[in-house]
Amino acid sequence: MEVERCSGQRTAALRAFGQAALACAVLAVGPLAISPASAQLPASAQRPASAQQVSPLDQPGHRVAVIDVGYVFKNLPAIQAQVSKVKAELAKHEAEVKQKRDTLNQAAIRLKSMRPGTTEYNRQEELVASLDSKLRLDMRRRHNEMSEAETKIYYDSYLRLAAAVKAVAVHNNINLVLRLGGDDVDSQQRESVTRHVMRNVVYHDADINITDTVMRYLDQQSKMSQAATGGGAASGTQR
Repeated sequence: MEVERCSGQRTAALRAFGQAALACAVLAVGPLAISPASAQLPASAQRPASAQQVSPLDQPGHRVAVIDVGYVFKNLPAIQAQVSKVKAELAKHEAEVKQKRDTLNQAAIRLKSMRPGTTEYNRQEELVASLDSKLRLDMRRRHNEMSEAETKIYYDSYLRLAAAVKAVAVHNNINLVLRLGGDDVDSQQRESVTRHVMRNVVYHDADINITDTVMRYLDQQSKMSQAATGGGAASGTQR
């Protein structure tokens, strides 16, 4: 009986502890209302006085926000301008490759019309081999260059994005910013379903999405930089 009484007391204590821990967890989260209107841009990237100014909210507990990184990369003009430049270079390279491939094909056709073993045949055969080797080498080299250029664009852009997220988060007393997977799921595509199932955020309130705020911050930084160099760019799509 003594053992059963001790066991019952231990179970009750554990149940009470679990309930207390859950209550503490709920209280620790605190209010999470971080709407695009309340998430203020840092002073270095605020709009002119005509724009609405909202002071940061001083709320107890931890404040959490989410951001759709993929959406920023797809819609921020500064990033898209660089990607478009790389795509233009790639299109130009593909046109050059097509011209070189046509030259190679013509040389190969001419080789077939020659008699093997003759001096002209051997000379033409060397030409075909040389053209083919140079074409393959050029294609591989340019492919690596384009891949490295695109990788650098996304890497540098992510560094700027991370810095912008930090600036907005610190200014608005946000403790944690999670990556939000905003792409629609295609139930017929295994990879799409896998990405959707493995996403970091299962649920979030729309008010804690700071994607627009960060995009405005980055867009204004880009405009200030372009104004200093005499350039210009269109504003991005907001969400």
